[in-house]
Amino acid sequence: MSVRTPGQQIIGEAPAFLEMLEHVSRVAPLNKPVLVVGERGTGKELIASRLHFLSERWEQNVVKVNCAALTESILESELFGHEAGAFTGATQTHIGHFERADSGSMILDELATITPRMQEKILRAIEYGEIQRVGGSDTLRVDVRIVGSTNSDLQSLAASGGFRRDLLDRLAFDVITIPPLRERLEDILTLAHAFAVNMVSEMKQAYFLGFAPKAASALLRHKWPGNVRELKNTIERSVYRSSDPEQPISVIAFDPFDSPFKLADTVDSKAPEPRVQREPLLPTDLPQRLRETERDLLNAALKKARFNQSMAADLLGLSYHQFRGKLRKHKISGRPS
Repeated sequence: MSVRTPGQQIIGEAPAFLEMLEHVSRVAPLNKPVLVVGERGTGKELIASRLHFLSERWEQNVVKVNCAALTESILESELFGHEAGAFTGATQTHIGHFERADSGSMILDELATITPRMQEKILRAIEYGEIQRVGGSDTLRVDVRIVGSTNSDLQSLAASGGFRRDLLDRLAFDVITIPPLRERLEDILTLAHAFAVNMVSEMKQAYFLGFAPKAASALLRHKWPGNVRELKNTIERSVYRSSDPEQPISVIAFDPFDSPFKLADTVDSKAPEPRVQREPLLPTDLPQRLRETERDLLNAALKKARFNQSMAADLLGLSYHQFRGKLRKHKISGRPS
């Protein structure tokens, strides 16, 4: 499935991802605050933007604010505006984001970084639709839909006093949780292909010939701690480093720092503790142990691939027919029990 948000494309067909998109479609038309949560690199800003463009406010402004990039005083001035003379250097009136987003939406990214005083001011704006510019005395009415995004556990922060419980309650009319890429196994190769095609176009090459089986298998086995952002960087790097554009990509450049001349860590470096090599329990029935290990790996691959046998085969570096043969050998149905 591929859907377009102005300027960007959302790609995915994994059940968890499609369920999340359906959740977005249901809550988008409501004039209520929404939280978008997920790990770094999952595409929170893209989903937050989609909430705006699927709402009745889609023709109005959507203003995006990275709260972590601004100090408290600057964030206050940017959100609420300021009057001329409010502070040194304020030579003229500044219209803030709340006024700019009036009748539209405002996306507040990195919510967990906002200070308690600013949390209180934002709460009042959401609760009453009223703001005051810094240095001003007039109360201004605004109609802004707030979409917050974060990769932090706001519930835990609220429980420990690090985030206002009343603000969290107001922001979390509903919460959209974006699944990490490791839970979207079906989407990895589709996303990788899309990123590769874009990179090939950027490099002005004629076409993209795909990924070699070994490379595709490596993409599926990687854990992707950086999620879609990491996948995009990895694919673009792999395409540009490929020595022969007329051959499929055979080597995936996961780590840009990987080099035989990599610098040693001289700050707080600790030698890794040696792994304890356990002596195997002998005597043992080797053929039986190997059969059990193979069966366990087959079942683990099926479970991770959500019983998609083609993907499970890739996870084990097998062809589909080899994988099917091993399922028959071990009398594994290949379906959820």
